Amino acid sequence: MSRPTSWHRTTLDRIPGGRDGRRMLLVSIIDKTGTGLWAGCTALYFTYVSGLGLGQVGLLMTVSGGVGIAGAPLAGRLADRLPLVRVIAGAQVMRGAALLALLTTDNFLLLTLYSALGALPDRAGSVLIKLYAARLAGPDRVRYQAIQRTTVNIGWSIGGLGAAAALATGSTHAYALLLVGNVLTYLVIAVLTLRCAEPPAPSRVAATAADAPKSRPANPWRDRTFLAYTATEAVLFLDDTILQVAVPLWIVHATAAPVGLAPLLLVLNTVLVVLFQVPLARFGATTQAARRLLVPLAGLFVIGTLALAASATGGRALAITALCAAVVALTFAEIIHATASWELSVALAPGEAQGAYLGVHGLAHSTQRFAGPLLVTGVMAAGPLAWPVLGLALVGAGAAQHRLIRDRITKAAQPSLSVPAVTVSEH
Repeated sequence: MSRPTSWHRTTLDRIPGGRDGRRMLLVSIIDKTGTGLWAGCTALYFTYVSGLGLGQVGLLMTVSGGVGIAGAPLAGRLADRLPLVRVIAGAQVMRGAALLALLTTDNFLLLTLYSALGALPDRAGSVLIKLYAARLAGPDRVRYQAIQRTTVNIGWSIGGLGAAAALATGSTHAYALLLVGNVLTYLVIAVLTLRCAEPPAPSRVAATAADAPKSRPANPWRDRTFLAYTATEAVLFLDDTILQVAVPLWIVHATAAPVGLAPLLLVLNTVLVVLFQVPLARFGATTQAARRLLVPLAGLFVIGTLALAASATGGRALAITALCAAVVALTFAEIIHATASWELSVALAPGEAQGAYLGVHGLAHSTQRFAGPLLVTGVMAAGPLAWPVLGLALVGAGAAQHRLIRDRITKAAQPSLSVPAVTVSEH
């Protein structure tokens, strides 16, 4: 695979946030390398090492996923009140401790408790990193997030390859080693995070201003427009579940394509994200531009779901071609939606409650991860024609969001709702 142009030295030298920005990117790649080691074998660990049955594993993962939904809003609220760097480091240590605790017991209830405790900081991680990017990179936050997402995909790939090599040994001890390896990455990134400078928080900047009025910060739970926006986001994030869960199952149960195509399509998804996330980020660098991206996003959803439906209507050649087209379309939908979501979620959040708002926005992705698999498996059970229906639902969610935020865009562009220029840190 050719080296992405986004990683040329000149680009790396211009990473927003200077030294601290580069250090946090290193944190991200180590984090996801460790997660990649463990994520693919989590269910297998509970089966072969802990001795749980299939139903117990399913219930454990469902419960921990449901509890994890609360992680994003809790972390966002903490980040408005405490130094962000310490909150991020604390979350990393908590993830490591909860994971390490799995080695101490085979009891189903304790394993469920530890998994749930680990899911809270795990789901909070992306929100905290987005908040750090918003405070550190300022107007360049979308580009920084694009670079960060590229490093995440590289880390996932490295970790996944390491896990595959370890599991190929056929030893049950490999599962414990992968778990410990992930724990060690959490400790490393906690130390690296604490070496990053604390970016100025809009909430504290406002609070220390001499003429700042003493008023309560905005509450996202009372902001109906933002809550409705978050609800549409939960629907639009379904591209992730379609790609990660539905496509492999659809290949096996509904098409004539070979089973070996499934991992190749996941590789295709990763490569496309690495190659195009950063270059396409420039199309969502402003709030208005990010809103306009919702239009091509709708078209990509239509193409992707129609291709999935077509993949079940013919032989092997048609199935392979249609599935490749579906994954390409849905991957570009993933890239475009991520770009728009980064900008809009920050721009619509008042500075004095930025953490709380982004925490609530984080519920969209957590909810999708929890409920998405059930939804897409229901779609698959309904047959090929259900895919275009889901595509129309995704288009409807995008159209609703496009209309919903129209009146807030102008306000979001005002200085009072933007990240102050002092948040840009160059060293």
